Amino acid sequence: MIRKHITEQTAIFFSVTKWVFLSSVVGITIGAVVTLFLNILKYSEVSRSLLPFDFYYLLPLALVLTVWLVNTFAPSAEGHGTEKVIAAVHKQDGKIDISVIPVKLLATVISIFAGASVGKEGPGAQIGAGVASALSELFRFSKQDRKKLVICGISAGFATVFGTPVAGAIFGVEVLIIGVILYDVLLPSFIAGFAAFTTAQFLGIEYTYYNLHFYQNISLDMVLIAKVILAALFFGFVSDLVITSVTLTAKAIKSIKFNVYIKAFGGGLLIVVLTLIFGENYIGLGLDVISNAINPDPFYPADIHWYTFLLKTVFTSLSLGSGGSGGIITPIFYIGATSGYSFGTLFSPEHVVLFSALGFVSVLSATTNTPIASTIMAVELFGIDIAHYAALGAVISFLISGHRSIFSSQILAMKKSEMLSVKIGEEVENITADLEDTEKSKLDRLKDRLHIKRENLKSRRRSKKEDK
Repeated sequence: MIRKHITEQTAIFFSVTKWVFLSSVVGITIGAVVTLFLNILKYSEVSRSLLPFDFYYLLPLALVLTVWLVNTFAPSAEGHGTEKVIAAVHKQDGKIDISVIPVKLLATVISIFAGASVGKEGPGAQIGAGVASALSELFRFSKQDRKKLVICGISAGFATVFGTPVAGAIFGVEVLIIGVILYDVLLPSFIAGFAAFTTAQFLGIEYTYYNLHFYQNISLDMVLIAKVILAALFFGFVSDLVITSVTLTAKAIKSIKFNVYIKAFGGGLLIVVLTLIFGENYIGLGLDVISNAINPDPFYPADIHWYTFLLKTVFTSLSLGSGGSGGIITPIFYIGATSGYSFGTLFSPEHVVLFSALGFVSVLSATTNTPIASTIMAVELFGIDIAHYAALGAVISFLISGHRSIFSSQILAMKKSEMLSVKIGEEVENITADLEDTEKSKLDRLKDRLHIKRENLKSRRRSKKEDK
């Protein structure tokens, strides 16, 4: 008995030591590579001022160039990054073509420089996963170890881009399967996230955090809680709208019988026209708008309208559907923060900033099916005082959005209502939800009772008329 116990503890010790070392090396490497990506991206945005015309006029040509780069050198770099990594983990044991790293980096920089409404976190996660896969191939790791390291790459890339190491780690192990957290990868993901984040800080990356301490409520504020619940329902429907818009736009553009480069040019041209009509607030990363929603300047009110989040959804759907390379989560943050700002302005003007912050994390939770990572992100970005409201908003919006996701390769391991019949173990894109047979029977009985009541009511009315 003692010998077995010693054997078990020794094996666990060596396993933990192994993964502490491997995930540290992977995290430091990814932190350095993603920092290079972020610095190139920052430099490209600054260099827009060198152009003799507005930078977004280059978008049609930029999208054509992006599509050519991806199709020619790394087809798996297409889209918004994280989706391809999830598919690689589920279908290829985490194996990712090394060409994805430079192609994704360059294509994303070109897209964002020209004003495509995409983000930087998806490429960060995909570059991180690509680095982890390349290291696994270099040192001939087993398929299982490679898969673990690639998940660490997702966590490290996410943590490096947004400066949220704990949320990044949880995101990497929560985003793959809806309803399941991969505990066997939790330790290496945490270490990789912290190592990447620390490396990025050491190399000069600065992050933005928001102090919402003044929203702490010592007494139970039932009115505010009721408003948060109402907002969470709203964020769930906003998330469903985002998923539907991005998915259907991509399918619609793909179904058009034109050359892919003509479609990219036409999509970019349409975005330019929309920018001339609605302004520049809806193109590019939109970080200034996010900051204005969460931390508005009292002397210069934020230029955010009730329809801002709707227009951002349109710009993002067109950018990705037309071949733009970049992430989807930064636009999701934008949509979440501005939809929360609109909700707060309408229902709770004294708590506008709080609802902007709740929208920021709740729409992320619902679109990516990551309520735990989103709650932790709220704490890391906004402070512990928002935690209880953020948890409530993230979970309710996650449930309301249904069995859908912005990442169609996620695998479903739970159903969000006991009243629904859903096939577990399928990819989200193949999921169809219907009422359980027992619920259908209840509904049929209810319809029958209502029909009988209507008939009885009609009969009584006829009897009254005959009596008269």
